[in-house]
Amino acid sequence: MSAVTRGRTAAVRGSGVAVLKAEARLMLREPASLFWVLAFPTVLLCVLGAVPSNREHKADLGGLRVVDLYVPVAILIAVIMAGLQALPPVLTGYRERGILRRMSSTPVRAGSLVGAQIALHAVAIAVSALLALAAGRIVFGVALPRQFFGYLVALALVTLASLGLGAVISALCRTTKITQAVSSAVFFPLMFASGVWLPVAAMPDVLQRIVTLTPLGAAAQALDAAAAGQWPSWTHLGVTALWAVLLIGGARRWFRWE
Repeated sequence: MSAVTRGRTAAVRGSGVAVLKAEARLMLREPASLFWVLAFPTVLLCVLGAVPSNREHKADLGGLRVVDLYVPVAILIAVIMAGLQALPPVLTGYRERGILRRMSSTPVRAGSLVGAQIALHAVAIAVSALLALAAGRIVFGVALPRQFFGYLVALALVTLASLGLGAVISALCRTTKITQAVSSAVFFPLMFASGVWLPVAAMPDVLQRIVTLTPLGAAAQALDAAAAGQWPSWTHLGVTALWAVLLIGGARRWFRWE
């Protein structure tokens, strides 16, 4: 490798680190956005758990309580919030205000900016997941996932899929208004698929099969299985992984500075 090539590689790496630090500082200045990712899922879990009937064991749920099923749902809400409500407006806003155009004249690559946003929102999802698990365990006595590694694998895959979807929306939408409209149109179907209104495990068989073709529905099943101590179904992991690969690949292909 020539000295010029090495210098360019070092410059790109250095710029990538600088972008990550800068985006982290900007992210911390948006407490409202962080609230919906970090705190809201746990708050919703506590509100649902405060309902006495949700703390009763139910035969039709395999002896589980509704609050037991809503811990992974709360985690998936954080995933959806980060992927559809937090990430897309940031990237589209940068394009709309001409920030991306100015960055295109620097050593920074488009992938570095998208990667920084995905990494930061993934960290926010991880923190939110820890809060939901802790609240479920401490406040409502919900058991921690028995197959913890399988739980982490499913969470990592669905995080990549959701953030990849947000990046695709950012790549294809030219303005913040369009981004918000598209994100809202996708938001509610994914909330349903994740089990917010009806846990996936309690859905009729036909509806379960349909829902598990989506990344959130497949991840919900995988998280439930891991929580019960089983390794998640390879089908559910495979569906989530396939969505993650396709969406992140689409974001890399379609994202443009302008």
